[in-house]
Amino acid sequence: MALRDELLKSIWHAFTALDVDKSGKVSKSQLKVLSHNLCTVMRIPHDPVALEEHFKDDDEGPVSTQGYMPYLNKFILDKVQDNFNRQDFNRMCWTLCARKNLNRTHLLISDEDAFKIWCIFNFLSEDKYPLAIVTEEIEYFLRKLTEAMGGSWVEERFEDYKLELCTKQQCLSAWEIITLVGTGTFSKGMDRQTLSMGITEVFHELILDVFKQGYMMKKGHKRKNWTERWFSLKLNSISYYVSEDLAEKKGDILLDGNCCVESLPDKEGKKCLFYVKCSDKSYEISVSDKKRKQEWIQAIQTCISLLKLGRPAPHRESRQKRRVLRQKQQAEQEELELRMKELQTANEDKQQELEAMRKVRQEMEEQVAQKSTELEQYLQRVRELEDMYHRLEDALEEERSARQDEEMVRRLQARLLEEEATKRAELEQIHLHQQRAISETEAEKQELEKEGTAKENALQAAMLQLEQLESERQGALEQYQVRHKLEDAANNTRTWKHKVAHHEGLVRLIQPGSKGPQKITNWGPAAFTDAELSLRKKDWQERKNRPAQTQ
Repeated sequence: MALRDELLKSIWHAFTALDVDKSGKVSKSQLKVLSHNLCTVMRIPHDPVALEEHFKDDDEGPVSTQGYMPYLNKFILDKVQDNFNRQDFNRMCWTLCARKNLNRTHLLISDEDAFKIWCIFNFLSEDKYPLAIVTEEIEYFLRKLTEAMGGSWVEERFEDYKLELCTKQQCLSAWEIITLVGTGTFSKGMDRQTLSMGITEVFHELILDVFKQGYMMKKGHKRKNWTERWFSLKLNSISYYVSEDLAEKKGDILLDGNCCVESLPDKEGKKCLFYVKCSDKSYEISVSDKKRKQEWIQAIQTCISLLKLGRPAPHRESRQKRRVLRQKQQAEQEELELRMKELQTANEDKQQELEAMRKVRQEMEEQVAQKSTELEQYLQRVRELEDMYHRLEDALEEERSARQDEEMVRRLQARLLEEEATKRAELEQIHLHQQRAISETEAEKQELEKEGTAKENALQAAMLQLEQLESERQGALEQYQVRHKLEDAANNTRTWKHKVAHHEGLVRLIQPGSKGPQKITNWGPAAFTDAELSLRKKDWQERKNRPAQTQ
């Protein structure tokens, strides 16, 4: 993390603390005081006129964070150097924000411990505003704290708390993490002193970059005497003090990549010896036991290796790795969400397409149903037409039969008429012969009487035959009624033809008759052919000659 980012987090706390009504803006008078204190703590020459000059075009109202950031960057952060006490800077910002936000009720820790947790929060929080610490960093801090107190980490308890945290907000503010640690939620069974020592140890490691600290014996360079000192190992130095309160500093052992640490054999009554060899001098150190000796050698060697590689402290490097991993996971999550949205959009499009296809299918089914109905109606009409055709055929058959009957009646009537005319002519001839015979002679009268008697008998027979012809004529008249039946059948046929023509427009009425000349009888146009008339004439001649032969 860059120095500017670290400073901005503490300044953000101070700025939001001055925002009393939580409007996101702070008055210019308060910003003047804040700017002056920042310049003082960070050893920056302060120009009291610069703030007024910077905001001279603004109105007289308060200034937001966006409005204050240009001034903060230009006149303060751009001029800052790493030559000031960061703890004094943090305490100044802490003093401004703790007075407003820290709730000391039910807290088992002191204000100093709360300040240390606040600094740890700034170190572990995300580089987003408002500042918050995510679940992974909360677990990292609580694990460190539990190890520092000498306790055992209870995974189940934190999993329950994580579930509870996820249902709320999935992250904590600085004051919530102070409350979480200060109420002893994860330090049950530990006394206040142990909790305070654990917080201090984590603070030294994460904030002060202290790898290891403790009492050891150091051999003097001038008087060669052994003196107990409190040693504090950082990445690039080993500082030693009179006591652990760090009130009086006695010196520093500056480390670089060329330094080395080696174990020494026991001598001068001192055991567990090792020395740190630097470019200008070497330092002999004695510890109380071999375990602590190995731990110190290992810790110092780790610092030297990191300096050779140019790498930061392990806890800072691991924090950066966790952040990179979270960013990668977040990017993957965003990509996954984007893909899920794309899939959802594609799914919605597919659903719309399916809905459209469903509608098209429904329309097609409706069309098929309509076509089926139309087909059924068409088939019904076809069946009706077929029935009409059958009925028409029956009517035509009846018409043909009636015409045949009519033709037979006509033939019979013509024959009867011919026979009647012949008989009448014969009777007239007979009557004339009788008259002539009577007028000729009396002698012939008797003969003629005899002949007349014979003729009278013949006449009687002819009359009988005439009566028979009359009866046959009466039968012909009855047959004439058949003609009316034929006409009714023809009318019925024409009715059906009209119906069929109305439905199909294809049926034409059948008109009987030939194109040749027709014979004329007393009853109108005859239906006899020439051959039939010849036969009838021959038959009539034979019948006419029979009475003459009989006489």
